[in-house]
Amino acid sequence: MKNEEKSFQKTSINWFPGHMAKTKKQINELLPLIDIVYELVDARIPFSSRISDIDNVIKNKPRIMIMTKSDLCDLEETKKWVKKYESMGIKVVLTNLQGDFDYKPILNATNEISDIINSKRKEKGLKPKELKALVVGIPNVGKSTFINRLAGKKVANVGNRPGVTTNLVWLKTKLNILLLDTPGILWPKFENNEIALNLASFQAIRSEILNVDEVAVHILNKLSSLYPTILKERYNIESFDNEEIVETYDKIGKRIGAIIKGGEVDYDRVSNAILNDIKNEIVKNVTFDRC
Repeated sequence: MKNEEKSFQKTSINWFPGHMAKTKKQINELLPLIDIVYELVDARIPFSSRISDIDNVIKNKPRIMIMTKSDLCDLEETKKWVKKYESMGIKVVLTNLQGDFDYKPILNATNEISDIINSKRKEKGLKPKELKALVVGIPNVGKSTFINRLAGKKVANVGNRPGVTTNLVWLKTKLNILLLDTPGILWPKFENNEIALNLASFQAIRSEILNVDEVAVHILNKLSSLYPTILKERYNIESFDNEEIVETYDKIGKRIGAIIKGGEVDYDRVSNAILNDIKNEIVKNVTFDRC
């Protein structure tokens, strides 16, 4: 394919599999049983990764926001979001679910809510109850890993791709908390294309339904404007200009060896390599949302 024949077309991202609609209905039916909600968001996109109508989904249930993947985010920027959400009255726990996971901050926040619930039960002459918690969030935000960490063993399937969990499942933990695992929820239409592209950049939407070139270009734009040092170190590019996409792809393609017969650059391979750099955590310490 000749350079001038490569086109980078924008596309509208729509994503609402049937199981997501079904999940919302099931959550609504089971909500009376729920004592607390663990709302998981990705620390790299603390705004884009929130379910847009989360308040309508969980109603007035007590909530703890768990910001996952803190080891991959730009902590300085993400902590601004923590402060913002806490100013809105939301309890936030920033955590890394990998490595030496510390569940104590989550347990402490949970106990604050549990103490209120059980003190009311005590007044009625009832014994303390096993807490029932709803785990909710977008695809690939780490719900299953979070559950396995609280359980102390593998009770939920884990995968670095959206759509691993497809049904609502009750799961026991070692902390006297019964967890309701849910499939990832997104919304049927993205009014803001920036949010859609942020989600796509961090694999919250299946790559099969995306214009991969558009997502890769979005990532390059974000790195150029927010993290030029990472752009330089990874791709040997000083900055990125949408008017020079082909030229930039040529430079990156030659750098990573994405060459096809005739010495031309394999542009599809370049786009996929950019996405995989985030997926494989080669490009990290980034936060795409700005407070």
